[in-house]
Amino acid sequence: MKISRSLFLIVLCALASLQIYAQVSMTPYSKYGYGMLRDNATSMQRSMGGVGYAMQNGRQINVMNPASYAAIDSLTFLWDIGLDLTNLWSKENDTSAKSTGGGLDYITMQFPLGKYMGGSIGLLPYSSVGYSFGSEIVHGTDSRVGYGGINELYAGVSGRPFKNFTIGANFGYLFGTIVNDVYAYTTGGNSSLFERVMKIRDWNLNIGAQYTINFNPKHKATIGVVYTPAKDIHGDTWGVYYDIDNDEAPDTIGYRTMKGDFSTPATYGGGISYTFDNRLNIEADFTYQPWKNAKYITEENVEATTLENRWKVAVGAQYQHNPRGGSFLHRMQFRCGAFYNRDYISVDGNNLKDYGISIGFGIPAPSSKTMINLGFEYQRRQTSPVKLVTEDYFNITLGINFNEMWFWQNKIK
Repeated sequence: MKISRSLFLIVLCALASLQIYAQVSMTPYSKYGYGMLRDNATSMQRSMGGVGYAMQNGRQINVMNPASYAAIDSLTFLWDIGLDLTNLWSKENDTSAKSTGGGLDYITMQFPLGKYMGGSIGLLPYSSVGYSFGSEIVHGTDSRVGYGGINELYAGVSGRPFKNFTIGANFGYLFGTIVNDVYAYTTGGNSSLFERVMKIRDWNLNIGAQYTINFNPKHKATIGVVYTPAKDIHGDTWGVYYDIDNDEAPDTIGYRTMKGDFSTPATYGGGISYTFDNRLNIEADFTYQPWKNAKYITEENVEATTLENRWKVAVGAQYQHNPRGGSFLHRMQFRCGAFYNRDYISVDGNNLKDYGISIGFGIPAPSSKTMINLGFEYQRRQTSPVKLVTEDYFNITLGINFNEMWFWQNKIK
């Protein structure tokens, strides 16, 4: 092991973790609920439509199902750092707009804990909020701005109690602040601000299992399932009123703890994958979250935000001509995928839906097992039955998957 390289990776991850809040949404739909939910998919998995429940790869980190950690080689140490760049085109009636954003997406690492066990730790986005728009009101205009989100710091462990079966769990700490601002400007020149703040500090648990069926040395199938229990959300929420034109102390409105008024539902996920000769992998996943059972009360305690049950279908494939070596082209990985998501957000009785397609490439680094994962994704988001704001996204994802033989000791002759 080269100490200089190891220290470089540790410093790089430490510095990058300071910028985790750079990853935000750019959609007015993120003002509802906890924002736009993320599914723990890495850059490599997003290139395959966001699949991962049945994925078991000793050279790629799969946080979507913690049971996969036990597949790591006993001499391998993995780092995965993901970035993304998003271009958004939105349209409402005859009005259109364009925006660009992006930043750090996630930081994860995975390591062996013995011959039949593996572990992982990392920092992931749980949800993100980011929007800015305005409208006319009686005797003036208003402007609405939102930012923030929820992140998850997790530690996971996985084991293989018997042949072809693995089970694991991620233990997470949720933290973050979501801010929703409403500025009001009257025709008389007065201005005010009402700020709604949600500060979350809570735990999270995700359990997974995988079972592999070997038909013969070249053909195998893996079934994967995950479960996250429903729970109350812990934290604090409050509103603050500012009279911008007068030098007066702001008024805090409706300060209270979130327990009992805010919650998240259970998450059920399942997938099945088929692998041929470690060259071709095809997977299909399904996710279900009964958000209608969750609680979400506005700070004014006047009305509840309407949430809908969420479900998502995703399919993806990856092909590598020769995973054991050969020319640069033979070691490259080619990926594609698609997904359809019926989201948990409802706007005036209109359900939010999005779908997308993706392609990607795993580019091997020279003289190393490190893989550079480059992906391209098109996504459309809109409401139904009434189309409110229609959004078209073009996402570029970049993941650097460092594969180090940290536990290998050379023999001195």
